[in-house]
Amino acid sequence: MNPPPDRPPTPLTEGQRLALLTLLADDDAQIMEAARQRLMEEGPDVRDWLRPHALSNNPLLRRRAREILHAFAEADAEARMVAFCRRPGDDLDLEEGVFRLAATKYPEANLDGYRAVLDQWAAQVEEWLPADRNDVDGNLAGLHVMLFQQLGLRGNEDNYYDPDNSYLNRVIDRRTGNPISLCAVVLLVARRLELPLSGIGLPAHFLCRYQTPKREIYLDAFNGGRLLSRTDCVAFVNQLGRTFEGSFLHPVSPRRMLQRMCTNLEHAYESLELPAELARIRRYHGLLGHA
Repeated sequence: MNPPPDRPPTPLTEGQRLALLTLLADDDAQIMEAARQRLMEEGPDVRDWLRPHALSNNPLLRRRAREILHAFAEADAEARMVAFCRRPGDDLDLEEGVFRLAATKYPEANLDGYRAVLDQWAAQVEEWLPADRNDVDGNLAGLHVMLFQQLGLRGNEDNYYDPDNSYLNRVIDRRTGNPISLCAVVLLVARRLELPLSGIGLPAHFLCRYQTPKREIYLDAFNGGRLLSRTDCVAFVNQLGRTFEGSFLHPVSPRRMLQRMCTNLEHAYESLELPAELARIRRYHGLLGHA
């Protein structure tokens, strides 16, 4: 479906709108397309009066009204994501970024609802945390019990390159994803609890690190939340045939996390041979790299 135009023509009268709605439900594809295009040309204001028809008893009108509403929602989500990617600096708001990315694929998703889910998960984790928030082992145990044992967050080993592994709304829905998206969930929950976690981008993997002045512990969200030491991380890199560099354990900025999420989506859409989706993600990736 073509994107909505930037400048709508003269607004339709009520009579013209009703006539176009009739044509939109026509069985003739050419008539329907002409009506659809004229409605699209009216611009975003069409949504207010078209939305009730997305619940019409007429299945053709219902489906086509929903398609038009979806196209406008997609255009809005695209514009918001592009504007976000163009913001300067590395310290972007990770939560805003991952949900704006999700909206480009799922523009009708209730993102405030997903934020509320993260709020709820954080509250549930808090019930498992020790009274002494300086108790590193107790804090990590609370995260592990709630997020990985009770909520069941896990890596999607069966379909690693499923694009939904990178869209946070679907990660929350299914409680599965890839290493970086699962770490994003952990980081966003930890942020609500003021726990000192950061993202760590190893080659071919992504972890969370719990850092205090005296201790550093790594959490592998993809593999059931298992805990790793610095030595374990070095061994993992060496097993890849790479020489370990200290920079591998530097915290990853939100901008860089979003770039890596885009890279994962690029691999997914390349393997699925979806060029339009691939081009969309490459655009975001490019903007994130040049802001």
